[in-house]
Amino acid sequence: MTAVESAFVKEITQENFETEVLQAGQPVLLDFWAPWCGPCRMVAPHVAAVAEEMAGKALVGKINVDESPTLAKRYGVMSIPTLVVVQGGEAVAREVGARPKESILQMLAPYLG
Repeated sequence: MTAVESAFVKEITQENFETEVLQAGQPVLLDFWAPWCGPCRMVAPHVAAVAEEMAGKALVGKINVDESPTLAKRYGVMSIPTLVVVQGGEAVAREVGARPKESILQMLAPYLG
């Protein structure tokens, strides 16, 4: 299973983190996940739906904690799935655990232009 099951979701790695997240001109929703995590697989379709709906307004990315442990540590991710909204390079919102699409949209809403 790959991290990105939607054309609207970007796979974020240590290599592209600076460009895709820190230099983004819009809010970024990060989904910290792992392929072995059941709740991560449950929330994935909701994250993909949010990515499609927010295209052009926010970037949605997935970070595999097994492949990018440094990024997980940077954001203090202790449990997955963890959703983090980053704006201007700073984490401005965080939710731990699987969430429905509406909850994810509410989390992102205050940071949209």
